[in-house]
Amino acid sequence: MDESYDAAVSALEAEESVGLRGVKDIAFGSVAGMASKVFEHPFDLCKVRLQAQVLEEVQRFKGPVDCLTQTWKLEGIRGLYRGLPLPLFGAILENAALFMTYNQLQIGIKKITGRPGDLSLGEKAIAAAGGGTVASFILTPLELIKCKMQVQMMAAEAKRLAVHSSEPLPPIDRRLLPGPLALVKEVLRNDGVRGLWLGQTGTFLRESGGAVAWFGTKEYVAKLLLRQHTQPSPDAPPLTPKDLAVWESALAGAAAGIAYNIALFPADSVKSTLQTELELRGGRAGPKSTFFGTFVALWKAKGFKGLYAGCGVTVARAIPSSAMIFVIYDTLDRTFG
Repeated sequence: MDESYDAAVSALEAEESVGLRGVKDIAFGSVAGMASKVFEHPFDLCKVRLQAQVLEEVQRFKGPVDCLTQTWKLEGIRGLYRGLPLPLFGAILENAALFMTYNQLQIGIKKITGRPGDLSLGEKAIAAAGGGTVASFILTPLELIKCKMQVQMMAAEAKRLAVHSSEPLPPIDRRLLPGPLALVKEVLRNDGVRGLWLGQTGTFLRESGGAVAWFGTKEYVAKLLLRQHTQPSPDAPPLTPKDLAVWESALAGAAAGIAYNIALFPADSVKSTLQTELELRGGRAGPKSTFFGTFVALWKAKGFKGLYAGCGVTVARAIPSSAMIFVIYDTLDRTFG
């Protein structure tokens, strides 16, 4: 089965140019990323808010359900989708970069080794890490602004409650909160262009290592599922990933989503804490926080619980979200590839 699988993959790759393959990866990855982001954004907002409150003296949310409930009651549907345009744009770029770099690096590895057929999981891991690395540099500025927007209501509410007054406090006017362009200008004014990449270490660790877990798990599960298929006839072409049923692509994608998020979740927690420090804790006195320093602070504050704050809801949304990405990508690749 493995030899016929490798031969089929090589035959398919020989039929299209490197450039055309890259264009398809960008298109298919963009569509898949956009669709999944619309679905998962409220859960991502919940994750960021749970991560951001770990170092707070008062814990506003008891858990993911409480966070989603409070957000819905106080901010409505617009609150659950606050900051969506940037991550939507980011998802398009992320998945396009991930799939394109991943596949292009595989082609490059085959040219270097001169060996036809499917790559080993180790070689695919190298390609996945490269794809994640490229995506990390695209994502950090977008996630910085997204995270700042997702905790704006938390910060505004905290300031409002800090006002000691016997008079009823007026509701927060969301129109007065700075938008993405205003936040970009603020970052550039305070920290220059380099400030847009605050949290890059965390994004790099999450994306490079996470991509290895994501693609590696998907490839492994897909190969196991293909081994359960039987050839329709002796003369039929060997089976390839395009022969996976929709539910099989979904299953492989769901497993990949779990692996991706569990692999390096603490790196994401540190990144989110760094990126929301200014809004929630001032963050201007003394030397600026570092990745390692923030990691230690989270560990001292809550231990493993602090480093994995929001992990449950993240894994729960990653299962259908990642399944959706691969179902859409594989379907498009099977139809138009």
